[in-house]
Amino acid sequence: MTMAACGAKKDSVNNLVTNENEEKKVVNLFGPMEKSNPNAKNVARSAFDLTIAMAEEELGLTVEYRTYTAEDYQDRTYDEVGVDRVRNNMDDLYLLNPDTIQMLGSEGSLLDLSGLDCSKNLREVVKTANMVDGKLVAIPQEVVAHGLFVNKTMFDQYKLELPETPEDLLECCRVFKENGIETPIGANRWWLENFVFAQAYADLYNGGNTEAEIAALNKGESKYSDYMRPAFEYLQKLIDLGYVDAEKARVSEAIEGEGPDFLAQKTPIVMAYWGAANTETAYGATDFELQVIGFPSSLGSMPVVSMTGYGIGTNAQNVEDAEKVLDIILSDEALQIYSEHNKVISPSKNVEVDCVDALKPLNEKIQENKYVLGSNAGMKVEQWGNTCLIVRNLLNGATVDECMAEFDRLQEESLK
Repeated sequence: MTMAACGAKKDSVNNLVTNENEEKKVVNLFGPMEKSNPNAKNVARSAFDLTIAMAEEELGLTVEYRTYTAEDYQDRTYDEVGVDRVRNNMDDLYLLNPDTIQMLGSEGSLLDLSGLDCSKNLREVVKTANMVDGKLVAIPQEVVAHGLFVNKTMFDQYKLELPETPEDLLECCRVFKENGIETPIGANRWWLENFVFAQAYADLYNGGNTEAEIAALNKGESKYSDYMRPAFEYLQKLIDLGYVDAEKARVSEAIEGEGPDFLAQKTPIVMAYWGAANTETAYGATDFELQVIGFPSSLGSMPVVSMTGYGIGTNAQNVEDAEKVLDIILSDEALQIYSEHNKVISPSKNVEVDCVDALKPLNEKIQENKYVLGSNAGMKVEQWGNTCLIVRNLLNGATVDECMAEFDRLQEESLK
């Protein structure tokens, strides 16, 4: 999930540098969370903060958290504040969302991290998502995979196979609808773009010609709208047939809107991110057999992958120490701790963590390197945010042609 909030009076800084050790080296980190009390028992502390503690102990320095909180930044989102802080060299390390990674990387504001030892162990999906002009400008602590969450019990009840292709999903929805399921696919205003990415980019990311196809898009030799049109037409078909309730989706927040009907077995299909299957407050404790699969595509079930990432400002005051911190918190040792505690996919190809049974179908695809990216810093047109907004236009009644015109406009702007 990406970080977003509104509302700058001051930095909310958890300053752990005491009078007794004023001379101690400090690396400044801007992010969404404060540093936890070392004795606190919570997942955030036992995951990210423990990796920071490893770096502090080994390097003999303090990582000082400079924290975004909505009340301190009136009417400014996390992304807007982060971009401003990077451009003004206010910190050393930053946790950034995909669109800001792409923006700041393309303008040269983020350091190339490809020389770090930890970069040698990264999965290809991580490198692909965070390369800008040949430079690796950000590295995450986890890879976020989105998938279709399906009520396998209801599929079995109606003798349905789990869908692999767009046609499969249409047939499943037809059967559910004919048997009294009013809305087969529960949706919200954030995640329907996953359907679009899976269909639009299945061949691009799995056809063996990824670099050349992205280069053609960046040069304007091919059009994003040509990739996107069939996927938007399919999404419109789901709406027209009543398989997705556009009116409800456009006003529903993620999980809050569609979750209750899914848990009550009134809706057999929703979409969510990996961690939702591990969280009891989401879908981690269902009364039915839960399976998480990829989104339908011409090449079969496809996970849609996105990720935030840690970057270093090109002109950061403490560049060398910041690099050393990243090398430790993104080492295989640290990522093993992080991944085991949070039960997530590691960016390192050397770190594997057992997942819950429901996630195994999605995990198998990722281990086979079958996926599409929902965010790719190497594409000049930012993907996740723009596609989300254009899908929202569709939900609000825009035609597919109007949606494609918006992709064309964005691409034309990127070529200037």
